[in-house]
Amino acid sequence: MITTSLTAQFLHGAAEVETTARGVRPHRLPAWVRTQFPDPQLLMMEGQPSGVRLAMSTAARTIHLVFHPSRLTYLGADRPRGSIDLVVNGDLVASDLLDDGDVIEADLQTGATSSRPGTTHTTIFSKLPEGDKLVEIWLPHNESIELIELRTDDPVSPVKSTRPVWIHHGSSISHGSNASTPTQIWPAVSARLGGVELRNLGFGGGALVDPFLARVIRDAPADLISVKLGINVVNLDSMRLRAFVPAVHGFLDTIRDGHPTTPLVLISPIFCAIHEDTPGPGAVDLDTLGTDQVRFIATGPSESQQQGRLTLRVIRDALTSLVQRWTDDPNLHYLDGTTLYGEQDTAEHPLSDALHPDTATHRLIGERFAEYAFTRTGPFAPH
Repeated sequence: MITTSLTAQFLHGAAEVETTARGVRPHRLPAWVRTQFPDPQLLMMEGQPSGVRLAMSTAARTIHLVFHPSRLTYLGADRPRGSIDLVVNGDLVASDLLDDGDVIEADLQTGATSSRPGTTHTTIFSKLPEGDKLVEIWLPHNESIELIELRTDDPVSPVKSTRPVWIHHGSSISHGSNASTPTQIWPAVSARLGGVELRNLGFGGGALVDPFLARVIRDAPADLISVKLGINVVNLDSMRLRAFVPAVHGFLDTIRDGHPTTPLVLISPIFCAIHEDTPGPGAVDLDTLGTDQVRFIATGPSESQQQGRLTLRVIRDALTSLVQRWTDDPNLHYLDGTTLYGEQDTAEHPLSDALHPDTATHRLIGERFAEYAFTRTGPFAPH
């Protein structure tokens, strides 16, 4: 077997690669952001390589990927493990469910955390098709990893994509929460259907109209851009309407400083019954801990909307009005998130935890976005 050092050349969808004692760790946000705002939640989410994949050209028929995973668990709540997906010439051919690795366990009632070390994991893919091929190994969207080494029975070489680059920013739904494998998160589904190169800036709990995220998008190469804003601002109860609208204007202005004419889609939240008319903060329903399905609830009083507190309906109205005032920007488009997942979808595709879509619903959202954005008349059609 041939051992190949994994460098940034092999990694697509990452901002940069950090050298560690074990190997290399992909990051979705650059070091200056992690230094400027070392928030533990954001650092954990950006270290989970959602949308990041190893891409190589090879005739290998056997691949061993050695890495060390680390995951967050909650006491009384069962969270699915991450997976590695193997894509050959654009087709998903295999998936490997992770085991071992380090564990950080949090108690949602007390806030206490504990950790325990684990062992390294080796993913083995064999019986790949013969001949030269494009191989993509999609890394887990919901666990952080340190890549140690790649072993193959034939040489590999990095590849440079010629596809248009699509940057997408959003919340845990864009990050991929409750999807079973990394290629089944909705942005990955859309990217495959649209034939584009995905850079996923979806962060669980992290779509808060942060200025540094707008700067990251501004400074990154991009042919297509979308931002999905609203749900995290509501379930963290982090803004009032007066602050939210100017913040979104500033977010878009910053992106436009680097991408003045790039197609840009602003997406409002999908339907989420608990927050449609009830402000945040959101919380875990403690009565569901230890049951088969942990659920989320909204805790804000509905009557407080008169004081400028945000609900999803308020945010959709605000974003609709905002885009209507950007009359001098023909490349800015607005998409109502309920066209991706609306109240009419809840019977067949319920949000099992009251907040996040499952794998089938991720696929539905991804297909609907691709139909909107990448078809002949869509905002991303020219690319």
